[in-house]
Amino acid sequence: MTQHSILRLGHHGDGIAEGPVFAPLTLPGEVVTGTLDGTRLKDVKIVTPSDARVAAPCSHFKSCGGCQLQHASDPFVAEYKVNIVKTALSSHGLSTEMRPCLTSPKASRRRASFSVKRTKKGAMGGFHTRGSDIVIEVPNCILVHPDILSARPIIEAIACVGGSRKAELAATVTLSNAGLDIAVSNGKPLDGPLRIALAQETEKHGIARLAWDGEVIAMRHPPSQTFGSAKVVPPAGSFLQATPEGEADLLRTVQEIVGSAARIIDLFSGCGTFSLPLAKTAEIHAVEGDTEMVRALDAGWRQAVGLKKVTHEARDLFRRPLMLDELVKFDAAVIDPPRAGAEAQISVLAESRIKTIAYVSCNPVTFARDAATLEAHGYTLEFVQTVDQFRWSSHTELVAKFTKA
Repeated sequence: MTQHSILRLGHHGDGIAEGPVFAPLTLPGEVVTGTLDGTRLKDVKIVTPSDARVAAPCSHFKSCGGCQLQHASDPFVAEYKVNIVKTALSSHGLSTEMRPCLTSPKASRRRASFSVKRTKKGAMGGFHTRGSDIVIEVPNCILVHPDILSARPIIEAIACVGGSRKAELAATVTLSNAGLDIAVSNGKPLDGPLRIALAQETEKHGIARLAWDGEVIAMRHPPSQTFGSAKVVPPAGSFLQATPEGEADLLRTVQEIVGSAARIIDLFSGCGTFSLPLAKTAEIHAVEGDTEMVRALDAGWRQAVGLKKVTHEARDLFRRPLMLDELVKFDAAVIDPPRAGAEAQISVLAESRIKTIAYVSCNPVTFARDAATLEAHGYTLEFVQTVDQFRWSSHTELVAKFTKA
């Protein structure tokens, strides 16, 4: 056994001591002991606890790998997430106003990916234990919406029909306006009898839509999502903001940033999370790499009432970013790239004459890299609003405002 003093938390939520030594479920200022395995401390015992340490509110926390930070107080976690962004920016010599973190409430996650394994008696759905591929049941999970949690018996029944004892199913369950939207992967190959059996399960359990390895098996009702005044039916398993509250926080900040802009370009637009609400007051051009998502956005706009013009195009912005002559007609830009950031598009956007940019990011490291590019070309980083949709995790999201005189 060795003793260590925890200096800080890393980006993945582990405590870090001198060495570095990584100690899970610890907090800065704590003195801990454990068995050193390479750079990782195992069998950790807390000798001197932090003032920020609290009793984990979920009964599954010690074993479940879904949450990393339930042992820390809410104010500590909020400050930790702000500091992750601040540290990423400082590595590029940047600083700005950091607004207090906006945290989604517990039991608010409207989407969850369950692991499902066949057993001798049936099937078991849940989450992986911390640091392993073992699946455990999570009947008392306080992270996901109760309606998502109630889907566990349904996905277990589906696994009994289409799962294998040799492979683990992944079932993504999303709440929609019409009920549960379930997308399953890694199941048995589809054939006639399996299609019939899965369709019967869809009807039996009242599932809005069931997709199997990317193919829609049955859809009782279109599983729409509401973006502003529009109803959109996203492709099965496609991206959706994790909580309604987090989405509202992001949208409200984006709306504040773009203000009264009349013509807005929405880059990496998805199915219209920002495009469609912004179309209430501005003309929008939405650009997204996924053709099916673009079609869903367009269908939602065409069926909505009272929105301004929304044009769109399916385009790979990593390989073919919009060029300066294509950006010249826009007053503001919204950009919401995946974790890799938007290096190619940002390099062009930085040289544009667009006066205002709302940058939405799920990765502070690539955001800070892109922010440095924008600042080097005359943009000013006015503020960063951190948003915590992934409560009790180390995952951090943000919206930032950039302006150019």
